[in-house]
Amino acid sequence: MVVVSDTHAPRRWRSCPPRVAEHLRRADVILHAGDVCTADVLDELSAYAPVHAVLGNNDGPDVAEWGAPERLRLELDGLRVAMVHDSGQAKGRTTRLRRWFPDADLVVFGHSHIPLDQTGDGVRIFNPGSPTDRRRQPHGTIGVLDIRDGRLADARIIPVT
Repeated sequence: MVVVSDTHAPRRWRSCPPRVAEHLRRADVILHAGDVCTADVLDELSAYAPVHAVLGNNDGPDVAEWGAPERLRLELDGLRVAMVHDSGQAKGRTTRLRRWFPDADLVVFGHSHIPLDQTGDGVRIFNPGSPTDRRRQPHGTIGVLDIRDGRLADARIIPVT
């Protein structure tokens, strides 16, 4: 499974970057944690694998019409996954996300453009960063998750720039 966030099309994402596409070709599911900015990106990603997305603060009506809600809960191979774009400030984040999604095993989020894989308060939280707008990070990044038999077997942040 490939996780992306904060693609910020068309300003930052004009088309899928080749190093991102390498991972998408092997994806069985794609999660987009918001700030898609144009639903065309979701259509492009859908050519690789089924896509689940949430609305970001820069997303317009076309992304909502595509089917992206503000918050999403889904089960992937038995793992309870929740998604939201903005998780709030870093302080108290795991407590807050546990409160928002009390049954989730994993919460995927974006917004900060800062990759993060953290466990606390009985929940694992994961931010893939951004493949196209690295801000103060050394690389643009995506996330790759390996879910097997209802558990998260592996979670990696992958540099793509």
